[in-house]
Amino acid sequence: MYTYRCLNNISTVGLEHFSDAYRQVPENESSDAVLVRSANMKDMSFDPSLAAIARAGAGVNNIPVEECAKKGIVVFNTPGANANGVKELVIAGMLLASRDIVGGISWLKSQEPSDTLPKLVEKQKKQFAGTEIAGKKLGIIGLGAIGVMVANAAESLGMKVYGYDPYLSLKAAWNLTSSITYVKDVADIYRGCDFITIHVPLNGSTKGMINEAAFAEMKDGVVLLNFARDTLVEEAALTAALESGKVKKYVTDFETPAVLKAPNTIVTPHLGASTQEAEDNCAVMAVSELRDYLENGNIKNSVNYPACDQGVCTAEGRIGINHLNRPNMLAQFMSELGGAGVNVANIQNASRGEYAYTLIDTDSKVTKDITDRIAAKEGVLRVRVIR
Repeated sequence: MYTYRCLNNISTVGLEHFSDAYRQVPENESSDAVLVRSANMKDMSFDPSLAAIARAGAGVNNIPVEECAKKGIVVFNTPGANANGVKELVIAGMLLASRDIVGGISWLKSQEPSDTLPKLVEKQKKQFAGTEIAGKKLGIIGLGAIGVMVANAAESLGMKVYGYDPYLSLKAAWNLTSSITYVKDVADIYRGCDFITIHVPLNGSTKGMINEAAFAEMKDGVVLLNFARDTLVEEAALTAALESGKVKKYVTDFETPAVLKAPNTIVTPHLGASTQEAEDNCAVMAVSELRDYLENGNIKNSVNYPACDQGVCTAEGRIGINHLNRPNMLAQFMSELGGAGVNVANIQNASRGEYAYTLIDTDSKVTKDITDRIAAKEGVLRVRVIR
């Protein structure tokens, strides 16, 4: 029997994908797995039984990923599961920035109903007039699951779409509509596009990437959209660009104090993935990842361990070993198994930075004394008997 706990409300559509071999326990109890959305886990202590954490969403800023890696805890996320919800909000953001829909609604709500209101509306509506997005140039920085969906949707609305991603995957390239222009220099996006939307992960190389130098290259009156992470944009440089008119509108899903006070901003309360469909999709994917890891030892969509997949276990035995990425680790594992007379039927080893993962199928059961000896090796972080 496996146990799991939920640190936030997780869609029942996803939880229903757990089999009868799983039991949910209270939030304060130990478990084999954790499902989380926004709860802050950085100050939490982790019980030795915890093998995996699944974030029902893409960002993992609320999870101590490195600390988990050191303890042999695999952290999963659900990239692409909420992509359509974010895509739709990005399209809405472009429309809101192009035409003063928000201002028009607010003005009309402030009026008292009267027989003369229709004439007043006809007189005043010109102050809320805008432009259409068809024919405008849209630059997309980051062509992952969301970026590709935004590109294809915008193209279908008549926009001229340009995409930039130095790490463009083959899958993303195949999914892009053929009329979308791929550029190799982000400066081409800055210089040529009327709208720019960011869809990259937050890391050391992307933090503050939209800075003073980037704004200086952009067209006057550009609309900038950020539904990825707030700190991708330097706030001081953004405020100056908004005040000068270099940026006509900044549309974002992150309500930081500086942005809320800045002129010409449209700020939504982190609604990107706030659709029932997105929550369901994220929960289903998170549960699937946890089950495949706990039951088969396979890793897919981890943010701290490498991908590794040997399918459904049909061998007599299978063990998973989380360890540091050091020389001679495999030889030590093989020596222990061979010395105990255990024949290896299949093996897969993969590394990711400082950490590695080894999945071994055997022709006989691996006993506790063998796994204890493997676990005692320097650099081994966790050994799990999967079958």
